[in-house]
Amino acid sequence: LDLTIYSLRKWVRLALKGNPTILLLLFTPEDQLVPIDDLGAELRALTPVIVSRRVHGPFLGYLQAQKQRLTGERGQKRVHRPELEEMYGFDTKYAMHMLRLGLQGVELLTTGRLSLPMREPDRSYLRDVRLGKVSEQACLTRAGELEQELSNLATTSPLPDEPDESRVSDWVINAYRRRWRVSR
Repeated sequence: LDLTIYSLRKWVRLALKGNPTILLLLFTPEDQLVPIDDLGAELRALTPVIVSRRVHGPFLGYLQAQKQRLTGERGQKRVHRPELEEMYGFDTKYAMHMLRLGLQGVELLTTGRLSLPMREPDRSYLRDVRLGKVSEQACLTRAGELEQELSNLATTSPLPDEPDESRVSDWVINAYRRRWRVSR
């Protein structure tokens, strides 16, 4: 179990910055949600004013960080997977995440949505990457293409330039007030 608990304020701050991991929660299919209260539903309804072209930077940055780890240009504390390198010649987990971030970033900047689970053929492609069926060079080539697509979408995406921070902030304040009133 990998569990991180954020305050609402911190979670919203990360979402407004375009953090890829945080944004996934806005697109979780309804039937996959554990109990969700009215505030959770309201927050999910704010997705169109949270998601903006601003997501370009974080998705591109996280993709590039995974790429640097894959190529050895950047290390990560206590993470080294010699078993993957021995089996496939490279760390297929870094490669898969690198490409996932690119594919999801392009989808989000193009449509304003993320498909969870990922749609075919991307889903099978990423599975093949993870299983070592795609060469490291092919992964790096595709990552370069996705980097270019993300860079282009920074100015051509149909999403608004910035999130509506004022509207989201007002909602957060109101949500805290309502919750505090209920718990008294």
